[in-house]
Amino acid sequence: MKLRQKVIFLAITPLILAMCAIAYAVRHQAITLAEQQRATIGQAYLASKEAELKHYVTLASHSIAYLYQSGRKDAAAKEEAKRILGALSYGDDGYFFIYDLQGNSLMHPRQPELVGQNLWDLRDANGNLTIQRLMQRAKNGGGFERYNWIKPSTNKSAPKLGYVILMPEWGWMMGTGIYMDDVDQALDKVDAQQSGNIRSTMLWIAAIAILGSLLVAGSGLVLNISELRVADAKLKVLAQRVVESQEEERARLSRDLHDGISQWLVSIKLQIEAGIARLCGNAEQQAKAPATFERAAEQLNKVLGEVRRISHNLRPAILDDLGLAAALDHLVQEFNDSSSAQASFAASPPNAGEGLPDMVNTVLFRIAQEALTNSERHASASRIEVSLHGSEGVSGAVELRIADNGGGFDFDGIALHPQRGIGLRNMTERMEAIGGSLHIASTPAGTVVLARLDLQQ
Repeated sequence: MKLRQKVIFLAITPLILAMCAIAYAVRHQAITLAEQQRATIGQAYLASKEAELKHYVTLASHSIAYLYQSGRKDAAAKEEAKRILGALSYGDDGYFFIYDLQGNSLMHPRQPELVGQNLWDLRDANGNLTIQRLMQRAKNGGGFERYNWIKPSTNKSAPKLGYVILMPEWGWMMGTGIYMDDVDQALDKVDAQQSGNIRSTMLWIAAIAILGSLLVAGSGLVLNISELRVADAKLKVLAQRVVESQEEERARLSRDLHDGISQWLVSIKLQIEAGIARLCGNAEQQAKAPATFERAAEQLNKVLGEVRRISHNLRPAILDDLGLAAALDHLVQEFNDSSSAQASFAASPPNAGEGLPDMVNTVLFRIAQEALTNSERHASASRIEVSLHGSEGVSGAVELRIADNGGGFDFDGIALHPQRGIGLRNMTERMEAIGGSLHIASTPAGTVVLARLDLQQ
């Protein structure tokens, strides 16, 4: 074996062994984390379902409170209460049920054939006395009970989590429940997603290992050992930056969805259910129902706005649909709506930028976003002018200019600072990546950002 081949072999072998060790460690940690996450999600999901059940029973109790608390025990009052509770369904498998203290079924919207039957000795698939256990739970102050019951949507027995309360004045046990197979399906979906992420991570590690090996082998033909080590170190740093960037973006999207949209949707759901319950109540409750729906509509508008914001931050759809000029005009309008500074946009000719490649459109749009943000946040500008100049068709040159009347900044000082000027460096790198140039001129009278790209015929 020649010396050069030995050098390549000695360089590649440790890399492969290291990547295998990393892959094993990452896979082990990912599986452990997935198991812990499943347990945490399962507990949180079950807790939310338990709280949801309690809210449902509370709403049901409130919907018939005017009958139950009136002291009436006549058949008419009870029949009216049954009618109201029978109408309070939530989905195909969400309903309320009523039994008397002897185990006779008084109301069951999904299985009317059970009404009038005595189910005191009914046992589920596990041999448990279902009604007796529910009755004991209700007599002990109410609470949760697990049992098996026929699921209406599938007509098959499924595990169920019920919540029951006792209504002693009428001799009733009233309750509702959720089928746990839906919870298991949700957790199985989480497991599948986690398994997919683990496989994807392993493929990435394998791809990086293969790419690193090829780079090491190619570099060994023309470089010495020292240069090979430098190239390998740079590759590892780059791979780490890619992984970190992906995780940061996923974390940001997860926070936006969980902390914003998810919470609002739960609130809207509860308010709609409360409004429906009030519509089924007396005149006073019905009068309060519109206000509940109005609040839900207001929150729904906020959810739509949040979805648009997240979508726009990822990539504005107007950029693909109408082109760069329309997207910049829309960006300026949104900026004016949310900022004390006022910006204007002009395109010359009106269809400037039409037909540009997607990458060019994206780069110029991101530069405009960054420049507008910097003008307002750092330069305290009150007036900003955005202009796009280009020739007809995909030829000649395209030029994006952003000028403000802010206080300016020390461009050279910020550009050389290790912890500042990240946005400026990103803009410069974006333009260099597509073969363009970025020029920034800043004085106490204002700042001008000029991005220019020469297009080929």
